[in-house]
Amino acid sequence: MNISEAAKSSGLPVKTVRYYADIGLVEPSSRSDAGYRIYNDATVRRLSFIRRARTFDFSVAECRELMDLYQNQDRTSAEVKKIASKRLEEIEIKQKELQALHDDLSHLVKACRGDERPDCPIIDFLG
Repeated sequence: MNISEAAKSSGLPVKTVRYYADIGLVEPSSRSDAGYRIYNDATVRRLSFIRRARTFDFSVAECRELMDLYQNQDRTSAEVKKIASKRLEEIEIKQKELQALHDDLSHLVKACRGDERPDCPIIDFLG
């Protein structure tokens, strides 16, 4: 299948599929006589795997590690769990940071009267 068909089947934009091929994350199965990339079902499965991994915000480097483990039948689940656990910790830290931002902004919004006067605790805080 051509790149647009592979992109559609994997749920990725064509530009992303091309990028993943350019950085060696996936490889086209072959090239047409005109030099166009041709993808097979196995490559589309890899692209889908990467799309799902990126949904969890794994970095490209982490996706590369996970892809290597995906393709390695001698892998241990401990190796996979280590990568996923690290990402989970990062998500939990980000959640705490976002919750703190939410709480601070919520307090400022509640403190602002939102009337016709110029005084505003939001502006005061930001200034």
